[in-house]
Amino acid sequence: MKILIVDDEQLARQRIVDLLSDIDTEYIIIQAKNGLQALEITEKEEPDIVLMDIRMPGMDGLESATHMSALSPTPAIIFITAFEEHAVKAFEANAIDYLLKPVRLKRLRQALKKAKMIGLSRINNFQEMQKDKSSRSYLSVSSQGKILLIPVDKILCFKADQKYVTAYWDNQQTLTDESLKNLEQEFSDKFIRIHRNALISTSHINALEKTKDGAYIIKLNNLDEEFTVSRRHIPEIKKKLKNI
Repeated sequence: MKILIVDDEQLARQRIVDLLSDIDTEYIIIQAKNGLQALEITEKEEPDIVLMDIRMPGMDGLESATHMSALSPTPAIIFITAFEEHAVKAFEANAIDYLLKPVRLKRLRQALKKAKMIGLSRINNFQEMQKDKSSRSYLSVSSQGKILLIPVDKILCFKADQKYVTAYWDNQQTLTDESLKNLEQEFSDKFIRIHRNALISTSHINALEKTKDGAYIIKLNNLDEEFTVSRRHIPEIKKKLKNI
């Protein structure tokens, strides 16, 4: 069995390594320092179980688990936390198990047994849970079993065309299966609706201009395309821009 240990503290990772060696010396153990590195390693190594801290810099355990849910095969995830209220209120119903620091041998053994029985982590609701808690720092797009991570801060806009939503970022265009409505709700502090089929990053707006026929268009930094603003969204956009 292959187990990935994820924690930003080396001593915490070593403690888990020592406990695992007391349970079974045949485990294949790999390690990661944060959620982003854990995701990269999971894609490459396909661990059976991930023992992951919740609070980590860069990408925390919850967001990393959200992105892992798009992988196939999906690893069983056991959260590790020093904060009991987070484990009880947020993760009990969705994770395989949670362990409180300092991790005890008996509890680790129980969690591993549960993970083996279930086989896959029940994290299909993490995206909605994450939206209720805080917005993601990366947007994940699954392609042929791999995950492309797009930093949300680099996304200029989202455009919807029938069933498809395209993210524009770093001179690239990437299709995502997420709805414009959900994206608007999750990233309301970063994006603003300018049309029924477009969300614009407020931090990438270059200009709001009025055309000769009285319509309004928005120009974005590093993007030649201009975006028409629907009349009903103009007051909100003007107000938003004044506050930036």
